[in-house]
Amino acid sequence: MGEVDGNRRLPIVIGMFEAQAIAIEIEKIIPNRPMTHDLFKSFAESFHFHIDRILVSDMKEGVFYAKIICKSELTVVEIDSRPSDAIAIAVRFNAPIFCAEKVMAEAAIEFTEEDRKIAEKEEAKAPAQKVTTQKESSLKDFSLDKLNQMLEKAINNEDYEKAARIRDEINKRN
Repeated sequence: MGEVDGNRRLPIVIGMFEAQAIAIEIEKIIPNRPMTHDLFKSFAESFHFHIDRILVSDMKEGVFYAKIICKSELTVVEIDSRPSDAIAIAVRFNAPIFCAEKVMAEAAIEFTEEDRKIAEKEEAKAPAQKVTTQKESSLKDFSLDKLNQMLEKAINNEDYEKAARIRDEINKRN
């Protein structure tokens, strides 16, 4: 996560499932059944709560802590959360994410323009990026009907990264 008007980045490591939950929402992929964070959103909306903001509030022994600040017409509630879950919820509610200055001061990494260029070059060389490109180009070999079948199968198997690539290929053709 990066500062809006600054060069600091907060290196929060998250698990594969939480990363997938965030990516699914960002990519606007709709799973067959609601995921946990979607259930949270449905529950909150049913009781007329909205997410005001997420706050990465503390860091103890290298572990980040977050709070989900929920509001209704009558009350404000702070819910303790892992940052990864809080971020997955924030993207579903389009809620802003804040970080306490003391956490940024202790854990943030300063990025210069040169660091950014180096990171972009490293990402370009990454084998995972090359694999993704190869998979995308091989999707061109399939018919639209076959792609739709593959998309349904990928969603059923909860392989949302593959589903996103297939969806992108379908959208290119439409």
